[in-house]
Amino acid sequence: MTRVRKIRLLLPADFCEGAPRVAFRRRIIAWFRRAARPVSWRGTKDPYRVWIAEIALQQTRVEQGTPYIERFLDRFPSVQTLAAANLDEVLKLWEGLGYYARARHLHKAACCIVRERDGRMPASAAEWITMPGVGRYTAGAIASIAFGEAVPVLDGNVKRVLARLGNLGESIDNAAVEKSLWEEMTTLVKGAAPGDFNQGMMELGAQICTPRAPRCLDCPVQPHCRAHAAGTVADRPVRKKKAATPHHEVVVAAILKNGRYLLGK
Repeated sequence: MTRVRKIRLLLPADFCEGAPRVAFRRRIIAWFRRAARPVSWRGTKDPYRVWIAEIALQQTRVEQGTPYIERFLDRFPSVQTLAAANLDEVLKLWEGLGYYARARHLHKAACCIVRERDGRMPASAAEWITMPGVGRYTAGAIASIAFGEAVPVLDGNVKRVLARLGNLGESIDNAAVEKSLWEEMTTLVKGAAPGDFNQGMMELGAQICTPRAPRCLDCPVQPHCRAHAAGTVADRPVRKKKAATPHHEVVVAAILKNGRYLLGK
């Protein structure tokens, strides 16, 4: 069994307990408020709108997901309208965005909120994580953005930012490493404006600390970055090699009878 050292990612040694952490958070929040991409759901504290956006953006780029989110919110502006809708209509509106389980979970969760909670939206990460299709990341995002709860988020963008900040040599795909990254974010998120901090970390990974050709000269927290200082930014984060994608041949059919077609979903 591989043993992974306890990770303290950021410099100096007392970073997470002292003034450097406060300065780091301020830089992230100030940069986010200045440079965040303008999208219609940002700036709102409406947990319903935040929830829809966060689910739609799972495994989806902001540029790709934005028009779908806007159409979805136009058609279903409240949890009540979503719960009252037919699932087929919800899936049709989701068409083209992929990962249809997300839409099914949204509809199922909306029904739970309306029927079991009298339409009252969950107000904490602990409540959100009980909803269908909501994991730790999504629960933390909604609770911090909509309710100001100081709970962490950890997606691919945040992992990459943390791995470069700490010049992390272990694979971020390792479960023990991921646990340490969650712990790091749990400490860093504490303070004012946790929602803006979380969004800032995600946005930094999406805009500046990108997988290829990161814009280090534009990074608001470059002075804190160990990988930049060591010249190893291109080598971070370390990832496990992906297994080859399997190839499957699938046969499909359309049955025609008396001028009508039978198609399976």
